[in-house]
Amino acid sequence: MTDIQVILVDEHDNPTGTMEKHQAHHLGLRHRAISVYVFNRAGELLLQRRAAGKYHCGGLWSNTCCGHPYPNESAKHAAERRLREEMGVQVELHKLFEFSYRLELANGMTEHEYGHLFGAVDEQSPHPDPEEADDFRYVALPELEAEMAAHPERFTPWFLICYPTFKDYLRNNGGIAAL
Repeated sequence: MTDIQVILVDEHDNPTGTMEKHQAHHLGLRHRAISVYVFNRAGELLLQRRAAGKYHCGGLWSNTCCGHPYPNESAKHAAERRLREEMGVQVELHKLFEFSYRLELANGMTEHEYGHLFGAVDEQSPHPDPEEADDFRYVALPELEAEMAAHPERFTPWFLICYPTFKDYLRNNGGIAAL
């Protein structure tokens, strides 16, 4: 088990305490999270495949990176830190929007997250930490959407939930130029 603490929050993202990460996921308590979407200049989204050894959803494709802020760490700092740690990419991220969801995972865990979503356009070559991500690829959004429709089992459940809201954000804010 880990001793990493997450920030428990109410429905408005007001902190209510802290808890060990796995315990918060087992109890299904709402906590602060971050998600990152990095595109290249061709408009392709950088996806990662979660390492097979991850404690849940290993081997599934997901957005560029996800994680949790530490207590007393801003969501933006956490997003930039996790992007460096997971994908070896260092870039200034831009806050896009916030999104809350709850979903039950097959292993008895619950993702109940108040997510802060960030994005950027960047041309760096990723260098993933193999304990975090064992593969990556850039994909055009129409191709991604076709694959998600045909094979949703290949993707993390939170990515399947969040992606439509992210796509709406892009459509309503000028596409990747908004990043």
